[in-house]
Amino acid sequence: MRSFVSFLGQNLTLSISSAIIKDIKDIRKERSALVAYHYFDYKDVSKRHLHGLLTCLLHQLSDDSDRCRNVLHELYKTCRDGSEQPSDASLAQCLNSMVKISGKLPIFIIMDALDECPNTTGFPSARDEVLSFVEDLVGSNHPNLFICITGRPEQDIQTVLNPLTSASRCVALHEESGQKEDISNYVRSVVHTDRAMRKWKGEDKEHVINVLTERAGGM
Repeated sequence: MRSFVSFLGQNLTLSISSAIIKDIKDIRKERSALVAYHYFDYKDVSKRHLHGLLTCLLHQLSDDSDRCRNVLHELYKTCRDGSEQPSDASLAQCLNSMVKISGKLPIFIIMDALDECPNTTGFPSARDEVLSFVEDLVGSNHPNLFICITGRPEQDIQTVLNPLTSASRCVALHEESGQKEDISNYVRSVVHTDRAMRKWKGEDKEHVINVLTERAGGM
């Protein structure tokens, strides 16, 4: 299987692989931008749908910005102070309002493992709803909004995302030398720290490291 990173925005420049998350955390610490991150965790049903994505993003942005918090509070009041559940459409509108009210402050939204969002049940499927949301969000043309999406390049995902950005902003991680190096370093660490593997001959260790790194295929 293969993975990709798609950058949807005007001036987004981030490192590849695990370095993306580090760069994002540094940006948040400096308070030079607002950052919201969501992982479509296949083990948590609540995180694999549009509703979970939107609530996650809204909570993070409101935690880091008084302006965003005020926008979320207005939605709370329209839902009878929380006695009614907001629709996905109202949550999406709330997010758009947060982006607008933030002015020139950059907002980075990261959606990780989009392929874990199911596309086999329902009409539209959970993935269709997320992809439609992404299309609408990008189509809003917020100059201060930057989106990074990662996942396996499945056909339905590529069909939607490819027209939204240039080819130069879509990175196949399995083709990046840094990705392969990360995998090799991880395998090497396991081989050299495992109690049983530490007793192996040096050439056996290197053989296992090389074979597993190659067979990983960048994943």
